Amino acid sequence: MVQPDREFDQVDLSRLIPDDIADRARLESPEFAEGAATVDRPGQPPTGQDAEPAAPAAGNADQRATPTVWEQMGGPMGMVDSGLPVVVFVVVNAIAGLGWGIGAALAAGVLIAGMRIARRRPVTQAIAGLFGVGIAAYIAYRTGTAKGYFLLGIWSYLLYGGALLLSMIVRWPLVGVIWEGINGRGASWRSDKRLVRRYDWATFVWVVVFAARYLVQNYLYDNDLVGWLAAVRLLMGYPLFIAAIAISLVIVAGTEAAREHGGVLKERIVGLRRGQRGNPQPGPSRPEEPV
Repeated sequence: MVQPDREFDQVDLSRLIPDDIADRARLESPEFAEGAATVDRPGQPPTGQDAEPAAPAAGNADQRATPTVWEQMGGPMGMVDSGLPVVVFVVVNAIAGLGWGIGAALAAGVLIAGMRIARRRPVTQAIAGLFGVGIAAYIAYRTGTAKGYFLLGIWSYLLYGGALLLSMIVRWPLVGVIWEGINGRGASWRSDKRLVRRYDWATFVWVVVFAARYLVQNYLYDNDLVGWLAAVRLLMGYPLFIAAIAISLVIVAGTEAAREHGGVLKERIVGLRRGQRGNPQPGPSRPEEPV
């Protein structure tokens, strides 16, 4: 009688293992299933690594088409829109008197608002421009003088400049608040004194702009120089505004560079200080020598 163990040893187990077991395992693996999904099919474009890159999404095209600051200001037509009511008021006032000058300025404001809407500019710009012309015309009517048309702008310069200066004093420079808010970084930048100092300089640029506008135009207002007041208002409008934006962007660009490299520089400074104090960073341990 054959013992069970010896009977088991006589069985050839290799016959139970199929010859194509490796191929079957490969077919059932998840990697092969993912690769099979990318196999080219007749009548369909290739979907594997050799496939052509997909066309950019519409959202990316919209992001690339984001208007520049110059475009948001209206470009050359924006300069015409902002300066035309002033020129019309001064010219008509000199020819036909204050009443006709006010009416002509209002008519120019309505015309500009209609042109902005026709050019598919934001309706808020058209309404804000017409509202500003209306307030200036009303002040000129109430004061009974042509120079009263410029009084709203003069005092607005003082208000804007004072608000910017106050933001620097309380260590919340408005340029930093606006820029960091646009980029969604909150108020964490205030813990970095270097960044706060840069934003202070960028804000100070605008303080100088509004202070210059107020001082020069207020002087011309006090001396009843209406013609010069209109000319200076145009010259200190868009040209000075664009120059201030360019300077601010240079300062803010330096802020972004400092933010990018600040962490590495800070780590190096901390390492140097620790080395000078005799507390170097622990290095890799060496294996003990056998005794």
